[in-house]
Amino acid sequence: MTLLFDTHTHLDSHKFDQDRESVIARAREAGVHTLLNIGFNRETIPTTIALTEKYDFIYAAVGWHPVDSIDMRPEDLEWIERLCAHKKVVAIGEIGLDYHWDTSPKEVQQRVFREQIRLARKLQMPIVIHNRDAHEDIVRILKEEQASEVGGVMHCFSGSWETAKQCLDMNFYISFGGPVTFQNARVPKEVLKRVPLNRILIETDAPYLAPHPFRGKRNESAYVTLVAETAAELLGKTVEEIGAITTENGKKCFGIV
Repeated sequence: MTLLFDTHTHLDSHKFDQDRESVIARAREAGVHTLLNIGFNRETIPTTIALTEKYDFIYAAVGWHPVDSIDMRPEDLEWIERLCAHKKVVAIGEIGLDYHWDTSPKEVQQRVFREQIRLARKLQMPIVIHNRDAHEDIVRILKEEQASEVGGVMHCFSGSWETAKQCLDMNFYISFGGPVTFQNARVPKEVLKRVPLNRILIETDAPYLAPHPFRGKRNESAYVTLVAETAAELLGKTVEEIGAITTENGKKCFGIV
């Protein structure tokens, strides 16, 4: 069986409330042996931690999503810092900038982003980056805050090769999700072919961004196999090879033994 690591999922989402155990079982049956669940605000951080305590193969990232940055209080950052001592928390995220949804002012997003990068450097933990329509500011802030000290993941990467190259130079892995499987996804496919093999990760972002042929439907972690199949086709590898490569990369990135 191909062994896979879904490096970004939201299995605590309410969209899984009716069948969460079945969704997790299907992922395991598909060969997904490791998952990183993302807690990104006051509601989802506790439910993410709870998942990691129930399942030994699920790990956590905790952070504050840019869409919710307007709601972040100083004590929330202190809370995240305390949780980073939890044995199953392996990254700070997802953090970053989102200029698509107009819920938090750009200056607030940037401040919260910077605060969390500084926390990651203080704790020497990798970061998981959310970037929507903010490529230039993301790269600039990562450079200014010396994020290369800790590195991390560019989650569900959607930028150009030029942006990817800048992120690679700052010690980041490039992660590909469902959109790379879309028939019209010319740029992500080209970027995937150029990223060094030892810097590629795969993910689902379940329940969002389901891959082809499930586009527009609820995503789930088992579908990371479809991302692996696309990567294998583009790179001239077997799915088993892609599984082994991306699993090794993910464990190295997050310090999972």
